[in-house]
Amino acid sequence: MDKLKMHSPDLTNQNIQKIKEFFPNCVTEIQDEQGQLQQTIDFDQLKQELAHSIVEGPQERYQLNWPGKREALLAANAPIAKTLRPCPEESVAFDSTQNLFIEGDNLDALKLLQETYLGKVKMIYIDPPYNTGEDFIYKDDFAETTEEFLIRSNQKDLDNNRLVANTESNGRFHSDWLSMIYPRLKLARNLLSDDGVIFIQVDDNEINNLLTVMYEIFGEKNIVSTIVVKMSHLSGVKMSHINKKLPKIKEFIVCFSKSGNANLNKIFIPSKWEAVLSRYKSIIKNIEDNVKDWQFSSLGAELSKVDEKDQEQWLIKNANRIFRTATSTSIEHMPKDGKFYKVLSPTGLEKYVLNGEEVLFASNKLMKIENKLVPVDTIGDIWTDIGINNLHKEGGVYFSNGKKPLKLISRLISLIDIADKNSIFLDFFAGSGTLGQVIIQLNASDGGSRKFILVQLPERIAENDKKQKDAYKFCIDNNLTPNIAEIAKERIRRAGQQILVDKCHTNWSKDIGFRVLKVDSSNMNDIYYQPDQYDQANLQGLEENIKADRTPDDLLFQVLLDWGVDLTLPIKKQTIENKTIFFVDDNALIACFDKEITEDLVTQLTQFKPIRMVFRDDGFISDYVKINAEQIFKQLSPITEIKSI
Repeated sequence: MDKLKMHSPDLTNQNIQKIKEFFPNCVTEIQDEQGQLQQTIDFDQLKQELAHSIVEGPQERYQLNWPGKREALLAANAPIAKTLRPCPEESVAFDSTQNLFIEGDNLDALKLLQETYLGKVKMIYIDPPYNTGEDFIYKDDFAETTEEFLIRSNQKDLDNNRLVANTESNGRFHSDWLSMIYPRLKLARNLLSDDGVIFIQVDDNEINNLLTVMYEIFGEKNIVSTIVVKMSHLSGVKMSHINKKLPKIKEFIVCFSKSGNANLNKIFIPSKWEAVLSRYKSIIKNIEDNVKDWQFSSLGAELSKVDEKDQEQWLIKNANRIFRTATSTSIEHMPKDGKFYKVLSPTGLEKYVLNGEEVLFASNKLMKIENKLVPVDTIGDIWTDIGINNLHKEGGVYFSNGKKPLKLISRLISLIDIADKNSIFLDFFAGSGTLGQVIIQLNASDGGSRKFILVQLPERIAENDKKQKDAYKFCIDNNLTPNIAEIAKERIRRAGQQILVDKCHTNWSKDIGFRVLKVDSSNMNDIYYQPDQYDQANLQGLEENIKADRTPDDLLFQVLLDWGVDLTLPIKKQTIENKTIFFVDDNALIACFDKEITEDLVTQLTQFKPIRMVFRDDGFISDYVKINAEQIFKQLSPITEIKSI
């Protein structure tokens, strides 16, 4: 019998649990005076979460630590003075699509998406660099003060030179990889919905460190599974490696949930033909023993006359006779010639109505594929049927570094996605854009409205790299800048067109598009100078608070980011009083970035009753109109929230 506590609640433990909910990485383990383990707060870590600079903390404790971890945490939390600039000319159906392709550093992109997509992403799949000694990793240099970081982050890297080789000779081999992945996973967790999951594909170089990092960021209770995937065959492995190590034919996919509310669906795959043959013979034998005059006897007699080596081909050729559509009636008997016969099959075949039709049964499960019933096996945590051969043929682009088969990502989605066909899916190491193609294909097949967000750095493809020669040639032949982001965009364009040709669900919106946005410096002029850094030259540059090379479309998307508005909402332009007016999702947000705004125009805009209204701060024809604008909206459209940039 449980005892009453007979004391007041332990508020300290309750507070620890509250902190754990918001900062799971700040809860650690220590020994109390009796030598018992208990949870406590890592105050140094908590200080770092709430600090704008690196906090020193010498106390040793149980945790994964590495040189640069505090910098990585600062990298996750520090703000950036950047924005996303629209690029309609590289997009497909820019005005109507629900999908996003973000080109740029994924750490910047994840930060920029925090307001808009907080808690809205159902599934994240990433295939980050594997840290093999040959890969490139993202190099984030945050060894500076917050002020210095903000100044630096406001500058555009014209060369996109954020990659460094991470070789075995680097003394911080694992540390660099951990410092790269840690802040990105922290930010990614924020974007997941409460029932959302993340899949991370790695090899055995960093699987242990990845799991430990995931336990810290997501919490140990939220691990869902670690899937082993066979990604190559021994025949493709260089035998010279066998003397050093066992040949590598597998990779891992680590799955964590956001809050423990996610459950994976059971999925099945068709059995191999060898198993089909064996089970078929067994069922025929069983039925012949119990129902002597049933039609399976004739099929069995035919099969017995076929040479052993030809039996598989015979099964394929006669599939239309063996695999038939199931009937809707469900009884334990089958009618034949006005009589009922009990099928005494130990596998439970009697549960299915046969009505004179043949059904092949296995393991109490049936799977309907193109109106045929085939035996199936349950998918566990070892997948041996994926394969990565000829991946460059998927989507019609050449990308030799890809390890993202359509089949693999489709299966991962099927683990979580049955009833909800309107979810958002994110891949911030997009590679050649496989996730985008999978989402379009799924929507085309079942009429869903799933959306994808892909993020990819425009990493250059080297002309003299033997592994990349086909990809480089593909880019040149198709007038593409030779980088991975361009390959990904072209792949989705081609895949979308091909999907339209195939048979599609009648309810599908036929959204094969994507809206391209590029990470860039802020649209606003630099304001981070110290007073003693100003001189006459940069004072003249601050006459305008908006950079001279930025368009009204650029300004609109920075407003959407700052206000947390969906970046895929439809946008329309209308000319009123010779001024360009943006309407986002009709009246969800209205913006005008022209100058010389009159009181007359302000009054006209109130008629649309916008939820949000935005002007340039220096856009009004006079200070009087600027002051009156807010009052006019309060009178004529009190629901409107009005702001200026």
